[in-house]
Amino acid sequence: MTNRLLNAENLRAAYRTPDGKQVFAVDDISVYINEGEVLGVAGESGSGKSTLGAILSLTTRPPLYVESGTLEIDGKRQELGERSKIPRTWRGSVVSLLPQGAMNSISPTQRVRDLVFDVMRAHDRSIKRDEALDRARDRLKSLDLPVRVLDSYPHQLSGGMKQRTVTIISTLLNPRLLIADEPTSALDVSSQKALIDMLLQMLEQKIMSGVVFITHDLPVLRTVSDRIAIMYAGKIVEVGDAEEITERPRHPYAAALLSAVLVPEPRYREMRVFGIPGSPPNLLNPPSGCRFHPRCGVSYPECETEAPPHVGDELRFSKCFWAKKHPGESVPLKAVTSDRLEEADPIGHDPRPAESEQHDDMDGPAPAGRAEGREVSTGGVSA
Repeated sequence: MTNRLLNAENLRAAYRTPDGKQVFAVDDISVYINEGEVLGVAGESGSGKSTLGAILSLTTRPPLYVESGTLEIDGKRQELGERSKIPRTWRGSVVSLLPQGAMNSISPTQRVRDLVFDVMRAHDRSIKRDEALDRARDRLKSLDLPVRVLDSYPHQLSGGMKQRTVTIISTLLNPRLLIADEPTSALDVSSQKALIDMLLQMLEQKIMSGVVFITHDLPVLRTVSDRIAIMYAGKIVEVGDAEEITERPRHPYAAALLSAVLVPEPRYREMRVFGIPGSPPNLLNPPSGCRFHPRCGVSYPECETEAPPHVGDELRFSKCFWAKKHPGESVPLKAVTSDRLEEADPIGHDPRPAESEQHDDMDGPAPAGRAEGREVSTGGVSA
């Protein structure tokens, strides 16, 4: 039987503006992870991914305030809220954060060994310098990385090596859960692969027991994740196995997002591009009912006024009236995407019929790595 690692329930957090208004970037979200699992989190910019990562890693700072929720990691439970006092021992040993731009977090005037000691001493005042460095050396050796990086300054390391070094430093206390917030965003494809391989190796060695992997890079997400959660406007709209959700998404937004994958290759230059019509809502005043309904081509009248139903169980679900009324059917992709992008396309209109027009509306979305009417490579692509 698989043990549950993370139970995060009813999380709500808001950014407070100077005039007293609240922007709920995470609004009543629940997340579950089993031991040894990687949960990928995807969504448009502003959907609340990084805010969710800050809540789970217990690193929220003003103007972001956690309103409510419960966090249980490896059987240890913590109530969240403005007046909650988080035990210092939780940060770093129970849950740790690998933040955005992690490779720029190393001081240019410090050797890596000095950063290692500073981080370890911040969590354990009794630790000796030699002990901290010995632990770092052992970790580097176990992951087949050169020990010499400890004596290096940041400018002497490549971008990929800096990212892997910061990842190792973030996990020196063997956290039960690692929150990786867009760790591959500034890396080339080979460095991305090296980092992903290292994270999976760390899971195998039980350096940590689970990972929440937040990224815009959908092909990378499918490679590294066991399950994927799709976020939209502060809500999780769909969760499922990585292969299932990329090939057979049940929520219209998830289907449209996962089909919007582009590749900068010459043969795609004149092919028609499909995108999601409209733009994400203003979270100061989000739409009633389903927050995606103003942009959705398969919405029903109840989508405008009622909260969408939870279709499925806690590990595989979509929150959608369409999914409830069409069990087992694929989302009609042409109904939830748009090709009216000629004004933004410097190439102009392609007079040839798009391949997507030759398919029936109900064919559903193509797998990740293949958008409607065009094959797409799965290497180094961001959506």
